[in-house]
Amino acid sequence: MWRHIASNAVTFLIVALFLLGGMILWGQGQYRNAGPLDQAICLKVERGSNMGTVSRDLDAEGAVSSAAIFRIGADYEDKTGSLKAGSFLVPENASMEEIVSIITRGGASTCGTEVVYRIGVTRATVQVRQLDPATNRFVEKASFNPAEEEAPEIYTQLRGENDTRYRIALAEGVTSWQVIEELKSVDLLEGDVDAVPAEGMLAPDSYEVRAGDTRAALVARMQDAQERRIAQVWAARRDGLPLQSAEEMLTLASIIEKETGVAEERRQVASVFVNRLNQGMRLQTDPTVIYGVTRGEGVLGRGLRQSELRRETPWNTYVINGLPPTPIANPGLASLQAAVNPDETPFIFFVADGTGGHAFAVTLAEHNANVARWRLIEAERANN
Repeated sequence: MWRHIASNAVTFLIVALFLLGGMILWGQGQYRNAGPLDQAICLKVERGSNMGTVSRDLDAEGAVSSAAIFRIGADYEDKTGSLKAGSFLVPENASMEEIVSIITRGGASTCGTEVVYRIGVTRATVQVRQLDPATNRFVEKASFNPAEEEAPEIYTQLRGENDTRYRIALAEGVTSWQVIEELKSVDLLEGDVDAVPAEGMLAPDSYEVRAGDTRAALVARMQDAQERRIAQVWAARRDGLPLQSAEEMLTLASIIEKETGVAEERRQVASVFVNRLNQGMRLQTDPTVIYGVTRGEGVLGRGLRQSELRRETPWNTYVINGLPPTPIANPGLASLQAAVNPDETPFIFFVADGTGGHAFAVTLAEHNANVARWRLIEAERANN
C-alpha cells in the first residue's frame, strides 16, 4: 500500500514538475516573443514610478499580454530597480523583454515633447513639438519669436516637466555674432561666452542640451564639430582647386552658403566662383558686400546701395581681387563639400530666376538677358 502511495506521489511530482517547466517555458516565450502592440506608443514614466505602475500602464495600452509576466521578467533580469523616468518610444510588436530594456537602459527620452530653439538667418524662434509615435514624425504644438512675443502657456508648462527634451538648432548661413546674441536669450542655458568665435567656426546643426548647461560649453561643442568637418572635407578635396588652405575653403563655402538656399545648386554655384578664381576674375557677389556693411551683426534689411557696391572694404568682392580675408557666415557641411568638389561647368555668371534658384550663364550677353528677365519678375512682384 505504502509502495503504491509513494509511486503515485512520485508520479504526481513528476507531472507537477513537468507542468511547472511548461509554464516557465510558456512564460519565457510570452516575455521574449513579439508583443501585441499594433501601433507604436509613447510611454511616459513619471518620476517615482515603479515597475508595477508601468506594467499596468502597458497593459492598459495593449502593449503586453500579461502585466504579471512583465513584472516577473523584469525582476528575474534584475532590472526592476533600474527604471528610468522619461518618455520612451515603444515600437509596434515590441516584446516585454525589449520594453524592459527601453525603460531601464538610461539616456534621454526617445519621444514625447521637445522644445527647439531655432537660430535662423533672419529671425530666431522657439518651437514646441511632439513626436507622433504612429508616424514617428514631430507635430508642432506652438511656435513663437521670443524677441517679439510672450511665451505661450504650453512652453511654460513643459519647462517644468522632467521628460521634456531641448535642442538648439543653428541654420546654415548664420553669423557667429547672431549665434552668440541669440544664445543669450535662451533661458535654459547659464553663463556667458567670453568672445564671439571666429566667423565660420560654428557648425550649423542641431544640438541636444539640458537645463543648466552653459553657453560656453555649447559653443565649444559647435566649434569642435566645425573643426572636425573642416579637417575631413579639406582632406578629401579635389586636386587642382584655386584654394591654398582650409581657411580659404571655409571662406568660399560661406559665400556659397549665402548665395543659394537650393541644395542642388551648391556645386553649380561653387563652379562659378572656382571658374572666376581660375580666370583671375573678381567674384562680384553681393553677400560679401553686405558683410562688409554689417560685419555680420544683424540683417541689412534692405537692398544694397550703389555707394556700398563701390565702397572698398576687405569683403567687397566687386572691388577686391580673390577671396575676402574671412568667411562671411557659418557654412554647413554641404557647402563645405561643394567648395572642394564643384561641378565642372563653363559658367561664370548667375542671377536669381524667380523660383528660388538661379539662371547660369557663360557669356555676358546671356547673363544680361537673364538679369533682364529677373528685373521683370521683380517689377511684377512689386506691382502685385
